[in-house]
Amino acid sequence: MPPQPTIAELDWQPFIRPTWFIDSDAVPVCDYARSAVGDAADDIERARRLFYAVRDDIRYSAYSLDLSRESFRASHVLAARRGWCVNKSCLLAAAARAVGVPCRLGFADVRNHLATEKLLAAMGTDVFHYHGYNEFFLEGRWVKATVAFNLSLCQKARLLPLEFDGRHDALYHPFDLQGRRHMEYLRDHGSFADLPYEQIVTTFREVYPLLSGAGGVAPGLTGDFEAEVQAEADAKAQQVPPKET
Repeated sequence: MPPQPTIAELDWQPFIRPTWFIDSDAVPVCDYARSAVGDAADDIERARRLFYAVRDDIRYSAYSLDLSRESFRASHVLAARRGWCVNKSCLLAAAARAVGVPCRLGFADVRNHLATEKLLAAMGTDVFHYHGYNEFFLEGRWVKATVAFNLSLCQKARLLPLEFDGRHDALYHPFDLQGRRHMEYLRDHGSFADLPYEQIVTTFREVYPLLSGAGGVAPGLTGDFEAEVQAEADAKAQQVPPKET
């Protein structure tokens, strides 16, 4: 009779095994993860290398809002090479699990002060529900990492890019490089071993009725997100504050 797993081993299973969304057993995901970590000798370095790989290899676009089940699957995100915070987080979780690093998903509601005018008009609010991030289990504790914004987008938006050392949480900065409000965390939804798909989609359809297009794809959100972000950031940078009287 084979030995029974310990409680500790059972507790780890949800955070290292593949799921339909976090398909860490998919060949392209495994190949991508192994290539990204290279000769990294420990879990902290593996997590770091995966963070930077997914952050910059997968271009962030809030105009890629697609609520179909397939769009969230890690292997699909990898093939598309673009996405938004939730599906980029699914890919990072899958890549981490593919190389044996425990990883789970976290979600929070945030107020984003620097979204494009087009996106804010489509959403009807500056509150982003179920913003996705990741948590790695490293050196005996969970460490948070937000993988959404790629480096080139940060540069165009005049944002300080998030860096991750594997020991400290990497969450959105509250201000941009010019001291303007960037991101406020409003409510935490907790951590999940798998994507709470129905929960997210139900919430989005309630709070963003203008985004509930046919097939789950947001209507009207097209264009080059990075280019529009840069154009609006440039315009704001040129604004002269009113003189005191």
